[in-house]
Amino acid sequence: MVAELQEAHLHPQTRDALSSRERSREAAKSLFGQKGYESTSVSEIARLAGTSESQVIHHFGGKAALLRAIFEDAWEQINRAIRLAIAKSRSPLDKLTLCFNIVLAALEKDAGLGTLLLLEGPRLRRGQHMIVLTQGYQEFIEILDGILKEIADRGELAEQIKPEAFRSGIIGLVEGMLRHQLLARTSGFPASFSEADIWTLVSTLLSACLSSERRK
Repeated sequence: MVAELQEAHLHPQTRDALSSRERSREAAKSLFGQKGYESTSVSEIARLAGTSESQVIHHFGGKAALLRAIFEDAWEQINRAIRLAIAKSRSPLDKLTLCFNIVLAALEKDAGLGTLLLLEGPRLRRGQHMIVLTQGYQEFIEILDGILKEIADRGELAEQIKPEAFRSGIIGLVEGMLRHQLLARTSGFPASFSEADIWTLVSTLLSACLSSERRK
């Protein structure tokens, strides 16, 4: 994306095809992913976006709001794709698989977004005392909870398993393994497993949490 923004900066007609707000958001996503949130300045974002610092502040109010806007835009697109996909499926188990397939595809398509969601999203910012959840992420959780309620209502989830506990467990598993994959690519972290290995563990967890009748 950095190369695309630099190309746009060289050719005003191409650059003007994106609004100043969109260019700022995309520039921030690239720089946050490469340098990290704390190490990126508003002036660098403005320079890459081909706009001014005052325009970036006007659109977003500051760097923290810009990071939130990146996450909101990403989750809006992911949630839209999920809703369209699960509307065509009657099986709640298939819907659950579709949710994670779509998220994984989005992260694979946009490496910068993956870096931000996995490394920058969960971190506390300077001067903050809590992690602020975006509306888009909470909507994603609501979708998952709705699907898990379907599974539980159909008697397909083991009685001793609480749907919210299962949801948090499977998200933690996928996020943790993806984060370690990312660290393996960038920092030599020992995590030589593939997405197929992630799905093997997800399937094993799912199978273990299904009712005995559903596993037959």
